[in-house]
Amino acid sequence: MSIDSINFLGNLTKTKHARSARASSWDQTGRDQDYWMIPAGETVILADIEGPGCITHMWMTSFCRRMLGPSIMIPRQVSKVASVLEIHNALGVSYEVTDPAWYRKVLIKMTWDDQAHPSVLTPLGDFFCIGHSMPGTFSSLPFTVSAKPGEEYKFGGVSSVNCYLPMPFNKKAKIEIINENDVPFGLFFYIDYEMYKQSLSEETVYFHAQWHRENPCDGWAPEIQVNSPEVNSVPNIEGKGNYVILEAEGQGHYIGCNHSVAHFEESWWGEGDDMFFIDGEPIPSIVGTGGEDYFGHAWGMQKVSFPFCGSIVHENDAPGYQVSYRFHVLDPVYFSKSIRVTMEHGHANHLADDWSTTAYWYQTLPSKPFGILPVEQRIQRMPERQKPPVPNVKEREDFKDLHNVYLERFDTYQAELSKEMEVKFNNTRKFSQGNIDLSQKLRQQFDKE
Repeated sequence: MSIDSINFLGNLTKTKHARSARASSWDQTGRDQDYWMIPAGETVILADIEGPGCITHMWMTSFCRRMLGPSIMIPRQVSKVASVLEIHNALGVSYEVTDPAWYRKVLIKMTWDDQAHPSVLTPLGDFFCIGHSMPGTFSSLPFTVSAKPGEEYKFGGVSSVNCYLPMPFNKKAKIEIINENDVPFGLFFYIDYEMYKQSLSEETVYFHAQWHRENPCDGWAPEIQVNSPEVNSVPNIEGKGNYVILEAEGQGHYIGCNHSVAHFEESWWGEGDDMFFIDGEPIPSIVGTGGEDYFGHAWGMQKVSFPFCGSIVHENDAPGYQVSYRFHVLDPVYFSKSIRVTMEHGHANHLADDWSTTAYWYQTLPSKPFGILPVEQRIQRMPERQKPPVPNVKEREDFKDLHNVYLERFDTYQAELSKEMEVKFNNTRKFSQGNIDLSQKLRQQFDKE
């Protein structure tokens, strides 16, 4: 008689006929440039793995900067020292800024087995719970984000991210990065996985993630205060006009979402109920009591980071912005034919805020195809920065000469830097193929054992 532990750590007490492996951004020349530079407008394969197997862990950290002017350092030397020069522009050494929206301009794409379309297609940041391209340090069971104090709640701030959700595959797993930005970005990454001898059980369901945004939500009275009698007297039984977090067909279970809000009124974005429609039912059979309640809070939102619910960015951290999460790891929502996960944007959908979500679920293949908004519609709302006015004075001849010298130095710097970047681009392409070749080699060795 076999007795299986109900403790989720119980697998550590058993042997398993598997082979552990990793695809990563390590410098395959043996040097210490352990990141990939992904060119603007290019798609790069991080991993292409033959099954059966399961991805068990992903870690990443990234950076994306725009040059405003020339550095006084030689690009050839700088490119061999560090991925990012953390030198303040005020020191006059380098002159560059973080791209504030690159987390939304870069996509992560995952495809399982022989399916022609991806099961995961989201902005890179939002997949790892970085809403509004604004990282906040938090710790949950499926995801973590870690950012230095100076990078938290900053558009485009650098951070490290982890995902521990298992992602099984029977024939093949393909993970890609699509850079839809007009500048390159740097990526460090680990993709840890297991290889198995036997095919996966017929009961196995596959990991999915989808991003959705409404900017703004279609609110019928956003000027009316939340919790006012005029709003609270409106009934909404059928969920008409609700924000849709997920709409999927097949058999599987929903395991949660992250949720980003940019709120425009001087009140409160919540009070909208969550409503789940299972297997095509016209009236939701699972109904909540308010947005804050769905995310495990009450009386508004608190700055907490629990294993399955919490706030990543609180509106007190960044006024007007909120990022929350709820993971149904211990209480998945099952469906046999279809599921529709929705939430009111304010009671009876009267608010017109900017909402975006990443939904996570497991289901059988084939799954229903889905797309994603174009890059210009994904960029988060940001306060406008005022540029200094251009002085209306006659140009002095000595200033014109100095300005021309500056522009010539910038041209020279950019030309030298372009040569160094092309070397990095070519290494990225070569190392991408190296990861594919290594995974094939390990698979062949494992199959022979």
